[in-house]
Amino acid sequence: MKTMWGAILLAALALSAQAQTPPAYDAELAKSLGGNENGMRRYVFVVLRTGPNKVPAGTERTEMFNGHMANIQRLANERKLAYAGPLDGVDGARGIFIFAVDSIEEAKALVATDPVIIKGEMVAEYHTHFGSAGLMMVNLVHSQITKPLLRP
Repeated sequence: MKTMWGAILLAALALSAQAQTPPAYDAELAKSLGGNENGMRRYVFVVLRTGPNKVPAGTERTEMFNGHMANIQRLANERKLAYAGPLDGVDGARGIFIFAVDSIEEAKALVATDPVIIKGEMVAEYHTHFGSAGLMMVNLVHSQITKPLLRP
């Protein structure tokens, strides 16, 4: 009986050790995500803040935010936008963009295409950021964990 429990314990320890082995470095994956040999890349982090022109509730506001979401999707599909999402509104902070571009100037050109910026509903604050190239996988993974919208 002791031999059986010993064998089970050894098997469990072997499986545990195997599960903790990190995956092998994948140079091609790092390169495809724009990463360097340490898996890092440059981004531009953008904070969207409340702007000077609050668009009143109604058709214009609805269209503006529909355009905002469509613009986000377009930039994500082009692999220029790694991540976007809303913030809590504290101190006027309403959302973020993380662009997979090398310069603030490139990010400014992309942000300028967004209806909430064009209408003055929001303004943008820019910061350079160096982080994991793995962030580029967020949109792919998100598409795999989001149920499609049912449209009539």
